[in-house]
Amino acid sequence: MRIVSGKHKGRRVTAPKQLPVRPTTDMAKEALFNILNNLYYFDDISVLDLFSGTGNISYEFASRGTENILAVDANYGCIKFINHTSESFEMPIKTIKSDVYKFLEKSKQKHDIIFADPPYGFEIEEFSKIPQLVFENDLLNDDGLLIVEHSKHTKLDELECFSHSKSYGGNMFSFFTKH
Repeated sequence: MRIVSGKHKGRRVTAPKQLPVRPTTDMAKEALFNILNNLYYFDDISVLDLFSGTGNISYEFASRGTENILAVDANYGCIKFINHTSESFEMPIKTIKSDVYKFLEKSKQKHDIIFADPPYGFEIEEFSKIPQLVFENDLLNDDGLLIVEHSKHTKLDELECFSHSKSYGGNMFSFFTKH
């Protein structure tokens, strides 16, 4: 994977093979950030990266100037890799090793963008808990976005606060907003 834009544009990040991850493709990531670039000034926002895996999305935000980034993953190897990479790139990414659902139940901090990239094999009930917890616990700022990445075979348009979705190859991003 590579960083698409910003200060670290073109830098490659190679994750250890033993990590249980499926990084967002460069094509899908570039398309997503083209959308976000029209909505936000990256240096003014707070980002929460859930199921962060390799940290791919966090690195992209950091490269574009975001200073307030929190990456959450339950896998110690993933957290260790993000810490090592963000340190070597001098990126301001904080990490928390936690089950994402437990983190969302306890968190009180609001964010402008919450990005979630859970395993594609999740059942719809597992996907639905993400927006449910985000909105029940009021974790988004007023103009904030929850973005859930999933397979094009998973349909999230029936979930509460669903706004719209965008498809890129086999990847799909569903956007959720406060009503």
